[in-house]
Amino acid sequence: MKPASVYVHFPWCLAKCPYCDFTSYAAKPETIPHDRYADAVIHELRARVAGLRAAGVEYTIGTVFFGGGTPSLWKAEALGRVLAAIREELPTVEDLEVTAECNPTSLDRDHADALAAVGVNRASIGTQSLREDELKFLGRLHDSAGASRAVADALASNISRVSTDLIFGLAGQDPADAELQATTVAEAGVGHLSCYQLTIEAGTRFGELAKVGRLPMADDGRVAEAFLRIDAALEARGFRHYEISNYAKPGQEARHNLGYWRGEPYLGLGCGAVGCLETDAAGQGAVRGRNPIDPAKYMQLALDLPTGLPTESDGFSSHFEALDGETRLRERIMLGLRLADGFDLRAAAAPLGVDPWPAERKRAAEKLVAQGKLVVDGDRLTIPRPGWLFADDTAARLF
Repeated sequence: MKPASVYVHFPWCLAKCPYCDFTSYAAKPETIPHDRYADAVIHELRARVAGLRAAGVEYTIGTVFFGGGTPSLWKAEALGRVLAAIREELPTVEDLEVTAECNPTSLDRDHADALAAVGVNRASIGTQSLREDELKFLGRLHDSAGASRAVADALASNISRVSTDLIFGLAGQDPADAELQATTVAEAGVGHLSCYQLTIEAGTRFGELAKVGRLPMADDGRVAEAFLRIDAALEARGFRHYEISNYAKPGQEARHNLGYWRGEPYLGLGCGAVGCLETDAAGQGAVRGRNPIDPAKYMQLALDLPTGLPTESDGFSSHFEALDGETRLRERIMLGLRLADGFDLRAAAAPLGVDPWPAERKRAAEKLVAQGKLVVDGDRLTIPRPGWLFADDTAARLF
């Protein structure tokens, strides 16, 4: 059976961050319908699994990721019921990776142990910064001490793997301080670290401020310097820079995200979740659907969802897209080139039934190689480390 993953979206947060474009809504924990939401997700799961079986599609699940929003706000018992249902409905690997995103404001040692007790074995903590002024600018509710405490509590808990996130590329940020923050977190004992450049997305508070020129922006040169300093410092401390924004100790890579970057299918469950599933046993057809983005509407519809895969007229999907082979290969190029190891273009194209090397792509690849932006070894494509800063542009030229 083919490898696949499950993503479960939890749409509630204590506050909406000004840079966040994910489906999330501010709520007090006592107002969140913990059990009803779990019931809805489980019903959606069973409806989609029945649809996969009817289509003759069989997957083995290697990872489950609870994202958000803030899944650490979800009662561990309710989250655990969803995880148990996934294990019951779908074949899973023996060493199933189960990640829960956590914010410092809703994670302590007791809650980490409660999550571990229901099957979570990896925590991804949204530290984002260790500086008070930066945390305030980013709209975070925790302070630096709270971030450090949450990481320490997770490391001391029964959760076996801990990752955390940092955002760099903020206006006025010294690249040396971006490096110092990364090394401070790394030396706390985490096995995985994600370092993201601040990206301004349309539809966010930051996006609106940027549109009218009221958002302070970082100098591109200083952002690049911060990227390179973080890279050198973390690799010197035993972390491998295995993806443009991600570093891991040996064996600590985010297997769930690796599935995305390798173009593997994934079942999306929950309010606003996106899923990408194949529609036949050969893997030639695929659909991408997005669930309703309003929590109340999602729960109402999910609890009455008929069996089947997402369709354009199912009355459930807020967005639907049938994916042809060329579209899927372009996405595999875009994501695969983010990996330090790159990817095999011919192997990626073969199950999709498309030509990996049309004349136009060959010419584009030859030009990129001559510019030092791409390495082609047979059918394996990689971007050399100095070219990672321009990876999106490089990938787009191969479309």
